[in-house]
Amino acid sequence: MTRPVPHARAAYPYHHPTPTRWADNDVYGHVNNVTYYSYFDTAVNAYLAARGALDVQGGAVIGLVVETGCAFFAPAAFPDLLSVGVRVAQLGRSSVRYELAIFREGEAAACAQGHFVHVYVDRATRRPVALPPALRAALAPLAVGEAG
Repeated sequence: MTRPVPHARAAYPYHHPTPTRWADNDVYGHVNNVTYYSYFDTAVNAYLAARGALDVQGGAVIGLVVETGCAFFAPAAFPDLLSVGVRVAQLGRSSVRYELAIFREGEAAACAQGHFVHVYVDRATRRPVALPPALRAALAPLAVGEAG
């Protein structure tokens, strides 16, 4: 298997500031691997909420994660100041592939990068639905690759 290469900060059109917390460190003195997924989720949902494309409490359409992955290149640890780069690699009828990267303050190369796929579904039935226009419009500025 070919090892991925860390992406550059400039490869991501949106960056969400993410300070580490004391509780993010594990017994080995660095941010625990599962915490990166929390950073990813927070960055995407903060972006969508700020643009009116996510109504957590009452929206008729919700995104369910169906796939995730992450590659680690260098450790981060409290009290690092991080940013999460967000881009959209694929924009389908009812799904979105987000690609994300973690950058330490002042560093151009990612210390970790990953992806997750949301399938957007009707909140009540959990059946896939077409991406709402507001969501599609919010994601357009993040589109690269197949989505761009």
